[in-house]
Amino acid sequence: MSRIGKRPVIIEKGVQVTMDGSTFHVKGPKGELSQVIPEAVSIDIRGDKIYVVKAEMGKLAKKADAFQALVRSLIQNMVDGVTKGFEKRLEIIGVGYRSTLEGRILNMSLGYSHPLIFPIPDGIDIVLEKPTQISVRGIDKQLVGAIAAKIRSFRPPEPYKGKGIRYEGERVRRKVGKTK
Repeated sequence: MSRIGKRPVIIEKGVQVTMDGSTFHVKGPKGELSQVIPEAVSIDIRGDKIYVVKAEMGKLAKKADAFQALVRSLIQNMVDGVTKGFEKRLEIIGVGYRSTLEGRILNMSLGYSHPLIFPIPDGIDIVLEKPTQISVRGIDKQLVGAIAAKIRSFRPPEPYKGKGIRYEGERVRRKVGKTK
């Protein structure tokens, strides 16, 4: 029994939801998203609420417990994404480390012998407030998180000097260097 899976998802004004076979579609002011729903659960749309109902009997009953809360969270993220959108902020820390935006290409100088060139995928917007602050925005929470993690992986923060790319507010545990 999942407490999260039983709660309804509230459909906000300006959002249209439809079910096409096993694909769930959400359309809102910022865009459109779709998600394939596993057969262990079903979607019940009543008025301005969406309920995720699990299969009660058969071989899918064990999987239904696991999928009910997952599908409910995915649907909630889709509704939030098409209305508000999602954002991950990254900080670049290090002497000479910086980034520039040239069209749909993020160009980063991170202490390597060559600049790192990252093409920005569709559905993602990258904004640079400063050359050392990157903001990844989009309507798909999974894609925003994956792109932010990919950018962070180019130079993760190291524990001795703290240099690298980190999420805004992330704390890096510092290690003590060699002693003489």
